[in-house]
Amino acid sequence: MFKNGLFITFEGPDGCGKTTIINLIYRDLQKKFGSENVVLTREPGGKNNVIAEDIRNILLNKINCKISDRTEALLFAASRAQHVKDFIIPNLEAGKIILCDRYIHSSLVYQGYARNLGIENVWEINKFAISDTMPDFTILLMIEPEKGLARIRANKNRDINRLDRETLDIHKKVYDGYKLIAKKFNDKVISINAENNIDKVHQDTLNIVLKRIGKR
Repeated sequence: MFKNGLFITFEGPDGCGKTTIINLIYRDLQKKFGSENVVLTREPGGKNNVIAEDIRNILLNKINCKISDRTEALLFAASRAQHVKDFIIPNLEAGKIILCDRYIHSSLVYQGYARNLGIENVWEINKFAISDTMPDFTILLMIEPEKGLARIRANKNRDINRLDRETLDIHKKVYDGYKLIAKKFNDKVISINAENNIDKVHQDTLNIVLKRIGKR
């Protein structure tokens, strides 16, 4: 479809509604461009990727509360490296539109900024992992930490993982970290107010995605 494919990532603090929105956009783009031309995946882990999914299970398991910050950063990068090799690059080479729920910006924010490992340090680890495979653009859904956590608590169907159980201070740092990333990569990261109702957020996101695709 696209000569070099198109890689779109979705980011945001916990409780921003990111997974709901990406599934809606996936449906929209399938209708517009054909279901065979649009693929959906997520991190950590990846679609049909046993190795990356095994690492995901380690990272999100609530019993693994003693994972060190550096180990966490390296595990995310390792899972991402496998995901890029087995899924992202092949689908880009096939000319497909890839929608990915979280990617490298999550590591820069959660481990680099919120865990105080340093954005540049985590960036270097991930540059090696992804082989220069960066998104064409990123949708950043922003919601204040207290509101995001309230959504998580109200969602009875959501499994609470290890990262959801972080302190409010960590979630605040994540929020601030995403604001910083939005400024650092302002040409590729587009912020959307995720505190609006789901229909508004969906329409705002779809408008931006279609506008960006139209420029390709």
